[in-house]
Amino acid sequence: MERRRFIHLAGLASAGALVSKEGAKPLTQQVDLAHTAGGETLKARDVAARLRSLADVTEPSVDRIVIGDPGTDVANIGTAWLPYWETCRQAVRDGVNTLVVHEPTFYTHWDLDEKSGDFYAAPAAGREAYLKAVREKKDWIQANKLVVIRCHDVLDKVDGFGVPHAFGRLLGFTEGDIIRSRPFYNVYRTEPKPAVEIARSIALKLAEVRQPGVAFYGDKNRMVDSVGIGTGCFSDPIEFMDLAPGLFIAIDDVVRTWTQTVFARDTGLPLIVINHGTSEEAGVRMLSEHLAKTYPERKVIHYAQGCGYEWVTGRGGA
Repeated sequence: MERRRFIHLAGLASAGALVSKEGAKPLTQQVDLAHTAGGETLKARDVAARLRSLADVTEPSVDRIVIGDPGTDVANIGTAWLPYWETCRQAVRDGVNTLVVHEPTFYTHWDLDEKSGDFYAAPAAGREAYLKAVREKKDWIQANKLVVIRCHDVLDKVDGFGVPHAFGRLLGFTEGDIIRSRPFYNVYRTEPKPAVEIARSIALKLAEVRQPGVAFYGDKNRMVDSVGIGTGCFSDPIEFMDLAPGLFIAIDDVVRTWTQTVFARDTGLPLIVINHGTSEEAGVRMLSEHLAKTYPERKVIHYAQGCGYEWVTGRGGA
């Protein structure tokens, strides 16, 4: 089963998810946005609605309250790229009862409302293991009265601090460095250098988000004067070849070692591959800063994550 199909395994674990059904007005759009301005009464539904108001996105959207009571009085707010269970536990310990995240809570794009038929094609043992994990995590979140809000489509698209712009800033670029752009993609000018030197400079910048190196493919000595980046799964070099960056950056969730990487080696066109979390950490960090400005009367805690896996070397360190 391909990776993109496999990630749809766990979505049918609950019929009681707090999400709107297809054809109904999204729950997060059923509130008065002005109600959030005063700060006297702030409900979880108000935060979700404010986030949805930041950018127009295609409907239906995964941006909504994934789990929890929309009427919850917001105490403190947390932000994270992924709501790992350990992150949820830390949030509860910190007094956070409203957690805003970018990626799914329950292992599938549509979380508890997933309807993908791929689930039924999964082997029984794997399907049951995922369902068990979903049930246990869901029960724990509800028992601890935590509200999880997804901000995915909006954060990919919002002006100013959306994922591609925030990632560009992390790499040291400015808006003035953009030479070609369209939704989800930016190409930045850079001082002409051999590709491997640009790759090294990028690796140094990514160390702050827990990625101490990058995967490089292509001609190391090719002179490069521009760098192209995408937004999460919108980073396949095939999809933005028309923007003609001198060097592409893609994430590990979209690159196959027998497709894009072989193309890079055969043609010499430089390609850097990094972790998905690495590319989106800066966007979630800037979302946290936006929420802190929007709700100054609430404590906003960002749970930094970055690269999603541990780097283990033969020298005995991680």
